[in-house]
Amino acid sequence: MPAHDPLIGHWFKRPGGAWFEVVAIDEDAGTVGIQQFDGTIDQIDVEVWPKLSVVEVAAPEDWLGSVDMDPEDYTGDGEGEVPSGYFNPLDFLDQE
Repeated sequence: MPAHDPLIGHWFKRPGGAWFEVVAIDEDAGTVGIQQFDGTIDQIDVEVWPKLSVVEVAAPEDWLGSVDMDPEDYTGDGEGEVPSGYFNPLDFLDQE
């Protein structure tokens, strides 16, 4: 089976059943950053990627396992306080 190229944002499944998403590719270091469904972050060498026999899969319907936050973590205190661990994704964009 041909190896699938790692693409950021795409989900893959290992032969043993572990699901993960590619979250970064560092061409200088030769690594692929992955986040497993349970939220664990890991790196894989680019040379090892073709040997993994991964299969590209659709993102899981219940992707909250990778967020590692419980539903009550999203509620805050009800008085406008941002819940602990919440970050506005727009804060990470370069704004000129």
